[in-house]
Amino acid sequence: MAQIARQAGVSKALLYHYYPSKDALVFDIIRTHLSELVEAVEAADNPALAPADRLRALVGAVLETYRDADDYHVVQLGGTSTLPAAQKEEIHALERRVVRSFSVVIRLVRPDLAAKLVTPVTMSLFGMMNWVYMWFKDGGAITRADYAEIATALLVDGIGRLPEHLNKG
Repeated sequence: MAQIARQAGVSKALLYHYYPSKDALVFDIIRTHLSELVEAVEAADNPALAPADRLRALVGAVLETYRDADDYHVVQLGGTSTLPAAQKEEIHALERRVVRSFSVVIRLVRPDLAAKLVTPVTMSLFGMMNWVYMWFKDGGAITRADYAEIATALLVDGIGRLPEHLNKG
């Protein structure tokens, strides 16, 4: 609570005036962030685009939503596990909506991708996107749009070269 109050520029007492507990505040922060992410991904998802372009649009939407969201990531990574079960489930349902949007498009990019590989491939892409906050600097050598192109190319080209023995079953 002290860290959140400090970041928000308010007192802990003011936070407790609006939130009955740390869990309530953490839940609201994570839910708000993920709801914005769901909205951005769903708005960016254009079925009229070619699959790779559609995927690039989704990646771009996520990366743009992540702009200035570093603190949300830290709260999400450290706070979700402490939440009550019902709140965790609501958070996980929002996360699954975002992941499902990507999985659908990844299947369009590579229709022959074995079902058992859809989750590992999708989560590998999220691994690239979710850790951007650790190294990416606005105004640096590449833009968020550039990185969306890089991450999409790595995934699209990479799944095109998955060993056939992995892509069975």
